[in-house]
Amino acid sequence: MSGAAILDPDATAAAQVGRQRESRRIELPGYAIEDALRLERELGVSQLLAQILVRRGFADSVAARAFLAGDERHDPSRFQGIDRAVSLVRKHLRAGSRIVVHGDYDVDGVCATAVMVRALRALGADVGWYLPSRHEDGYGLSAATVARLAGCGTGLLITVDCGITAVEEAALAHASGLEVLISDHHTPRRDGELPGCPIVHPRVCGYPFAELCGSAVAHKLAEALGAPTASADTELVALATVADLVPLVGENRRLVREGLEQLAATARPGLRALMQVSHTDPSALDASCLGFRLAPRINAAGRMGRADGALELLLTGDQQRAGAIAAELDAVNSRRRGTEERIAWEAERMAAELGERATYVLAAPGWHAGVIGIVASKVVERYHRPTIMLTLDRDDPLAPAHGSGRSIPGFDLLAALEAAGEHLISYGGHRAAAGLSIAPAQIEAFAEAFERHARELLTPALLETVERVDAVASAAEMTLDLAEELARLGPFGNGNPGVHLYLPAARLDGVRRMGEHGQHLRFDVISGTARASAVAFGCSELVAGADGGFVDASVRLERNAWRGVVEPRLILDQALACEPQPVTVLGEPPDYLAAALRELDRALEPEASAAAAGGPDGAVRETAEPAAAIRREALDRRGRPVLATIADLQAVSGAERPLLVVCAEVSRRLQGFAGRRGGFALVSHASLVKEPWLAADFEHVVVIDPPTSDRQYEATRTGAGYTHLAWGEAELRFSRQMHELEYDLRTPLVALYRALRDRHRVTGGEFEHLLRGDGRHARTAGMAGRLLRVLTELGLVSLDRELPALEVVEASPTALERSVAYRTYIEINEDGQRFLNRLQAARAL
Repeated sequence: MSGAAILDPDATAAAQVGRQRESRRIELPGYAIEDALRLERELGVSQLLAQILVRRGFADSVAARAFLAGDERHDPSRFQGIDRAVSLVRKHLRAGSRIVVHGDYDVDGVCATAVMVRALRALGADVGWYLPSRHEDGYGLSAATVARLAGCGTGLLITVDCGITAVEEAALAHASGLEVLISDHHTPRRDGELPGCPIVHPRVCGYPFAELCGSAVAHKLAEALGAPTASADTELVALATVADLVPLVGENRRLVREGLEQLAATARPGLRALMQVSHTDPSALDASCLGFRLAPRINAAGRMGRADGALELLLTGDQQRAGAIAAELDAVNSRRRGTEERIAWEAERMAAELGERATYVLAAPGWHAGVIGIVASKVVERYHRPTIMLTLDRDDPLAPAHGSGRSIPGFDLLAALEAAGEHLISYGGHRAAAGLSIAPAQIEAFAEAFERHARELLTPALLETVERVDAVASAAEMTLDLAEELARLGPFGNGNPGVHLYLPAARLDGVRRMGEHGQHLRFDVISGTARASAVAFGCSELVAGADGGFVDASVRLERNAWRGVVEPRLILDQALACEPQPVTVLGEPPDYLAAALRELDRALEPEASAAAAGGPDGAVRETAEPAAAIRREALDRRGRPVLATIADLQAVSGAERPLLVVCAEVSRRLQGFAGRRGGFALVSHASLVKEPWLAADFEHVVVIDPPTSDRQYEATRTGAGYTHLAWGEAELRFSRQMHELEYDLRTPLVALYRALRDRHRVTGGEFEHLLRGDGRHARTAGMAGRLLRVLTELGLVSLDRELPALEVVEASPTALERSVAYRTYIEINEDGQRFLNRLQAARAL
């Protein structure tokens, strides 16, 4: 098969070969529960937010508090050598020299130019600007531009968002009598050589925060110059920071937060007009609005032509002119989208024709160089493979092809280009993105070398798309309050991704299409007994779970404002059909009949007579026996859906130390977990009381059904680790029903006696079948033993243990209350119900 796909423009376009987005594995990383508990207490945050902070590396409360505050700030004086830069600018201000700001054609370059031009104007400078053309000049400061500016009498050239690699160009400027100041944030040359002029650069100048974008660096320089416009231009810095995909951590978070607040009430005509044409509500601004609504319209100018119009938009004070420019940028962006969609359609078809590969190299004549990088990102998102997009010259088949590449996590794209460099004319970039030029005749050989290199390095794990989630949640927790609390982690973007929540064993209800072309879905997510409104964008096919089956879902929670109504809404990222691991049952007797006979022989003892201290209702009671030397810490998670608690603690425990779940009755709970959740051990309260050592190997014990006695509660606390009280109202009702079923024996006694009377005598397997009963759920061995005890005490049956056999004894009707065992079991039932009443009264659920 050919190593590259090259589109034949004369061929009849086949039907688009679409394919649903690659399925993703949902990954829930573990976390230290001790750290999360400490953050809950010390910061007063929710369990969910504490989980997220710990998973994101903020286990220390001081670091977590600082991150939530998002107010990191450093003085411009922390740039080593910035005094030289300030002195140089002031020298030219005093001399009245012509100062030209050289920017770039992307959002960061345009905003940085606007920041510096406004600062210099406010300081009284004679200032102009130059933005290179992506298609004619290429990136950065060129020798031709230096010569042109020097020839026009420019005294000082200030670069913003470019220039750190312009060593020769800076030397040429100096030789031409043109002084230069470099303001940039990009990576310097590999040989380490720097331009011989004043430099303001966060890494080069040792600034405490190295991840500033070009506009932020220009903003710092404006502050150092004392420009009165600097504080008002934070909104431009925020826009550039988001658009340039620098990490939204450290000082960048403060700049974006402050810029968003400023932008919501901006008086700048250009930004107001831009929000209007992009249908952006200033009162609902967030980082995604900057990245997906405002920035693309500014970027479109530089992608499709020249960026000067975008710069004029940011500088003009004329509202009418701003409206006209914004409308033009909106139209250019629409053309850009149309071009992008056409190229994406062609690229998708070509990738499908190539079939399954480790990489994709796609080429076609006439693809727009300004958008192929965006399309490469889309191909990577769909196929999760490193992708190179190349545009060929329509008129000259021998002219070099120019391309853009995007990678996947774990694969160094720049290193891959170096490995196949013998086939390239030039290349550059970094691990995730790169640009290149290549002779058309070399494309096939390059694609094969690129593919070979990738196959050597790409493991199955790297080729699997992983959806990393931050915390386990449930539909009941999807509230506006939680959305606002999670917003404290923002602004979200590169380096600080939006919060992804994991909803285990959820159901999608009422799935219906929406959107102009039906490309989106709307539905409710049901988790536990609650439901939440949700949408899924860009679904060519129905998502898993649309048939009503259980799914493990990854979602984002947002505040959705529509027609004056604000409500919580989920955005579905991934839904995978539940494929639970088996549940390991502990404590259930292998020999049912033998266990029933042991229960018959147990000493009668009402639960109340063996009370222990410190029950889950918080009461302190007398204890009949000393407390265990080691006791688990009890954590109250009552009211939270059981499956969410189990899934969360499975991430904490890990596969090497599985989870122990304690319930009221095993068989019914197993049926409830079927097809929804597994991978843990399950034991009943009754079994754990008899064999408390069953919990010894488990650090985390989850009590999903409330105990009916202090003895049962204490059994869950015995040992080292944590006991999680995880029941809600439904589980409390279940415990009541199971306890009554086990100890209020009138109805099952009558049923068992009548069944035996019809047979008169049963032995062996028939005996066991009789005890188990014919109901949907078999009687427990404990109940069977209690039934036998009452019937034998009353002389209604004769038990032969040796055979074993059970036979009806002719007797007159008798009152059940004549049996001491029956009266004791009634007392145990009443004690258990009172205990559950105390639990219910202790805390409203």
